[in-house]
Amino acid sequence: MKTTVETVSETRVKLTVEVEPAELKPSLDAAYKAIAQQVRVPGFRPGKVPPPIIDRQVGRAVVVEQAIQDAVPQFYTDAVRENDIKVLGQPDVDVTQYNDGENLVFTAEVDVRPEITIPSYEDIAVTVDAAVPSDEDIDEQIDALRERFATLTTVERPAEVGDYVSIDLSATIDGEDVPDANAKGLSYEVGSGTLVQGLDDELTGAAAGETSTFTTELPAGENEGNEALVTVVVNGVKTKELPPLDDDFAQLASEFDTLDELRADMSERLGRVRVREQAVQARDKVLEAILEKVEIPVPDDVVKAEAQFRRDTANQQLQAAGLSLEAYLEAEGSDVEKFETELYDGAVTSMKARLLLDAVADAEKFEVNDQELSDQVVRHAQRSGVRPEQFQQYANQLVQGGHLPSLVGEVLREKALTVLVDAATITDTNGAPVDLKALEATEA
Repeated sequence: MKTTVETVSETRVKLTVEVEPAELKPSLDAAYKAIAQQVRVPGFRPGKVPPPIIDRQVGRAVVVEQAIQDAVPQFYTDAVRENDIKVLGQPDVDVTQYNDGENLVFTAEVDVRPEITIPSYEDIAVTVDAAVPSDEDIDEQIDALRERFATLTTVERPAEVGDYVSIDLSATIDGEDVPDANAKGLSYEVGSGTLVQGLDDELTGAAAGETSTFTTELPAGENEGNEALVTVVVNGVKTKELPPLDDDFAQLASEFDTLDELRADMSERLGRVRVREQAVQARDKVLEAILEKVEIPVPDDVVKAEAQFRRDTANQQLQAAGLSLEAYLEAEGSDVEKFETELYDGAVTSMKARLLLDAVADAEKFEVNDQELSDQVVRHAQRSGVRPEQFQQYANQLVQGGHLPSLVGEVLREKALTVLVDAATITDTNGAPVDLKALEATEA
């Protein structure tokens, strides 16, 4: 097999592969065997029909076509490996020459990793948020805990924002009841806006025993988007009372005897969370900083494929939540055009980061051992919700599906990012140095 490589652009090459008849013969023999299993010829058992008979019954051209279809992918793979071409996508293959008994010639254009000049690691400096929680942060945690132990007390007054009301709801469209829009004894927080538009306006200032009607669009169900006449009956009004912030509350809500001990524990717990968040922020900022220092061309077809994958994933998640993309974007104050732009830009950034980390991994000559690969498989299984007894089956599926090279790439890029972060100077907003190696050692 002879191969020539032509550079089409910074991110695309064209391979021309020439295969001699002797190299194609094993594929021709395999094609004859496969077809022999399929044809039925009197006097011959299935699978035992000789090639000359197959040529007469089926045609030599059919055998050759199948042999080429089966052989070209392997010859392409061999050419890529022999020329150390780092492909990024699927090739566009074209058989340009073949006459029976002569050399087979085909071309394959494919997107490839561009050559990247890696900037210096050591002069990267980033600032991240401080990990020490403030008094306000701790107060917020304490308030959230008080909310969990709040009590509701009946009041004899009109409802105010923040009160809880017991209500009966019903709806009609053109005088016909809407069954899935009816509820009795429903507890609802006034001002939360979690049911139907206009309900909060009707409830604010309403007292127990009062009834009101209003027109609104139904947000869900079979009549989603249709205008309905909604009737709401207020059965009772309750106000939420938080427990006093004292030592008794600490004993009620935790294993601590005093409020000071509870606050100290929350500070420690929140600090650990902030340290982990700080580490994630540092990694993101270091990668962003080094990407700003280097030009990385990206193949548009690969970026579009990544953007499409993200689009499909978003649609699947929204459908699982019972939402449409348009409704979600409207709620977020966005639109389809902006969403598509963000998808594409995100795919470009992701591809540049991947290409940079691949280049760093190559430069550092990183390798992946069996234990590292096994650990990565375990992490994927955990993220996918695979139960322990299903792990081996999941691992076999990854192997059979050809996903191991992708997992190896993930491990290599993780190693590359660690090198970049370790070499960078990282400080927090208070000017204190951040030692991520110390965090890694603590969690190891």
